[in-house]
Amino acid sequence: MTDVNKSGAFDSGCVSDGAEARGIGGRLRTRYEDFLVEEIPLYEPAGEGEHVYLFIEKQGMSTLDMVRLIARHFGVRPRDVGFAGLKDKRAITRQLLSVWMPGRAIEDVPSLDDDRVAILWADRHTNKLRRGHLRGNRFSIRIREVPVHAVVHAQKALERLGREGLANRFGEQRFGFLGNNHLVGRALVMGKSEEALTHLLGPNASHPDAQTEGRKLFAAGRFAEAKDEFHHSLRAERSVLDALAREASAEHALQRIDRSALSFYITAYQSAVFNAVLSQREEAGTVGTLTEGDLAFMHASRATFAVGAAELGDPEMPGRLTRLEVSPSGPMWGTTMRRATGTVALTELDALHATGVDEAALARFADAGGNIKGDRRPLRVPVIDPEVEGGADEHGTFVRCAFELPRGCFATSVMREIMGAGKPDGAKNKAVFTTEDTE
Repeated sequence: MTDVNKSGAFDSGCVSDGAEARGIGGRLRTRYEDFLVEEIPLYEPAGEGEHVYLFIEKQGMSTLDMVRLIARHFGVRPRDVGFAGLKDKRAITRQLLSVWMPGRAIEDVPSLDDDRVAILWADRHTNKLRRGHLRGNRFSIRIREVPVHAVVHAQKALERLGREGLANRFGEQRFGFLGNNHLVGRALVMGKSEEALTHLLGPNASHPDAQTEGRKLFAAGRFAEAKDEFHHSLRAERSVLDALAREASAEHALQRIDRSALSFYITAYQSAVFNAVLSQREEAGTVGTLTEGDLAFMHASRATFAVGAAELGDPEMPGRLTRLEVSPSGPMWGTTMRRATGTVALTELDALHATGVDEAALARFADAGGNIKGDRRPLRVPVIDPEVEGGADEHGTFVRCAFELPRGCFATSVMREIMGAGKPDGAKNKAVFTTEDTE
């Protein structure tokens, strides 16, 4: 069951670094070039239309910061810039953006002069690029501080994932650099604005060194001074503190957060509930099997179908499950989410209720204008075309892992299977994972 404590916190469902999972250990993201991500587009640009498609390489920058940079450079509003998915900040990533430029030629735009961003090619298309308009992502990741012979274990782990699939857990990135985005999201869904502010801006016992002075000043009600202590990159926090300094109510201060950023908190809450359901299915050994009442997810079409006695008796079903054509799905809770039935539905509902939220609260939030429609998400996903090699360069030895994942999946979940979350023989072999603030 989802862990809820007296303060109202609940576990995001991520494996902690203290978990004793065996693996090769090592360290990720010691430098940008060790973590490469390339977006696999859902379709190619048509060569004409009002939207300019840009294939961009960035490093050391979040997707939303890149969107704001591109909007300023092209002289458009940020909402006129479209993107298909968020990409890691501490990495070198390649992804598509679209810029609405009716009646303007690409050649009229001056060259972009920023060491963090390069435009690799540009073309035109008829529609704005929207979230989810991608097939997946290809990753190439180097694990540092491991011996070259660790490649043998990495090879076996990736081969197993290629056969059995990956438990589709949301990674630490989804929950923010304080690991509490889901708590902000839950408070927003429940209409508890003061609680949302406390999670967003107050002192955090798990991360006591994060914006220490600014968070103390917030707790003391000194909002203008607190704003000055938050880095300019923390736009949501600074916007809220500015509103509070102007004596706005907690509810109105939260409305100063950009809608796209606000949606991250809601999605983080949904993600934590999904992770709780996934963990229960892992304990039961049913992540790769179907149960009566399940909603099965078809990976090719992303559609779902109800599982009953007829489906379970289908002689083709075991083969489809083995080939990762079909998998059970879990809930991204929302007002329009398709519901499972039977004992599966009860398990999913219990995970929601364990966080203190019920269906009525979801409906109230939606009626007030909140975006929480919901969806189904596969409990496991294929790891496509895995590759492993060992090597060495001027920075030392490494094991490089490359693979493709469907959209919305986390490479760090793959790396945990290879590196482990921490080994019982001490910190020397402990796998170190960084947590990004937005992606």
